[in-house]
Amino acid sequence: MRDEIRLVLPAQEDFHQIARLVVGGLAARLELTFEQLEDLEVALDVVLRFREDDGDLSIALDVDDETVRTTVGPFSAEALELLERDGGELGPRRVLETVADSVRIECRDGDSWVQFAKAVPA
Repeated sequence: MRDEIRLVLPAQEDFHQIARLVVGGLAARLELTFEQLEDLEVALDVVLRFREDDGDLSIALDVDDETVRTTVGPFSAEALELLERDGGELGPRRVLETVADSVRIECRDGDSWVQFAKAVPA
């Protein structure tokens, strides 16, 4: 099985709830545990905090038999510097690395994107 869900939303905080609803619906369909759902939602919330402007934000959820891979962007270089900055024990990068199985920053067409992945039960 391989599925892909793509959302394009205004980056304003009022619209972040739509992304959370989609992740929750996907988690229900995949029969994820509450802990796995919570990890996905925390990771998404951490990433969404770095974009609250008047532009559009793209969110792609790629699901295969083993992994939910979430890609969010585009982000400015300044936003990603804040993400990468070590804010102590509970800095954003540390939180992402705790709740996701992998985290990486990608550059595409001059824009930066954050990708995080979470294993799903077989």
